[in-house]
Amino acid sequence: MLAPAARDLLPRERRMSWIAVLLVGLAVADLAHSIRPVKVVDECVGAAAAVCVGLLAGLTGVGDVVALAVIAAAVVLWGQTVTSAFAGSRPWLPLLVLGLALAVGVLTSPWAGPADGLLGEWLDSVRVPTLQGLSADRALLLLGAFLMQLSTGNVIVRLVLAATGTTNPAHHDTPADPEQLLKGGRLLGPMERVFIVGLGLAGQLTAASIVVAAKGLLRWPELQSKGDQQRIHRLTEYFLVGSFVSWLVALSSLLLLAR
Repeated sequence: MLAPAARDLLPRERRMSWIAVLLVGLAVADLAHSIRPVKVVDECVGAAAAVCVGLLAGLTGVGDVVALAVIAAAVVLWGQTVTSAFAGSRPWLPLLVLGLALAVGVLTSPWAGPADGLLGEWLDSVRVPTLQGLSADRALLLLGAFLMQLSTGNVIVRLVLAATGTTNPAHHDTPADPEQLLKGGRLLGPMERVFIVGLGLAGQLTAASIVVAAKGLLRWPELQSKGDQQRIHRLTEYFLVGSFVSWLVALSSLLLLAR
């Protein structure tokens, strides 16, 4: 770990603390909703988690505190728009909120304060080989990126499927929902994304591509056995769109981690 004075000398374009905190807040909100959906409470839990993580990481400067307040508001807005979208209203809106929040985070990253605080002290004292020498900024970004692969990745997939007209949010968890015919997607999606990000960080992109290809091969016979041609076409579209969006979530996280 670097001394506090040395951290202040790090190139500002490498500071991703605000984006990392945003990712953590979004992920916690979606995880809370997936465990027990409670209106308004889930996004407030995510916003509180983002603020707490930011404070633990030593983001206590004036600019950082303002950024944490904006991030908390963005997390709440994300949760509210997602809830509305899943009820059948404007599924593109939460995607717009997410895109704008990430774009603002990237554009303002040069002004983000360097992460340190209690998180930095813990990383200094930890004896786990993988974590030794890891900066607090990098640790935060890794945490946020991996958490995003879980419930948030599934949420993004559902929103894109709804926004493209591939699925109808009103039919979710009903016999008319394609997800009911292709079981395991909610669990396989996060596992696949975490696996892709992990292999990518390890420099094994070829192995990640094999995982992607294997999924298609394993699902294809199942797709072809689902009755009439119209249903097969509908399920194939659902599978292809959902899979590509899921892979893009993982690859986008890898690009963020590569900064």
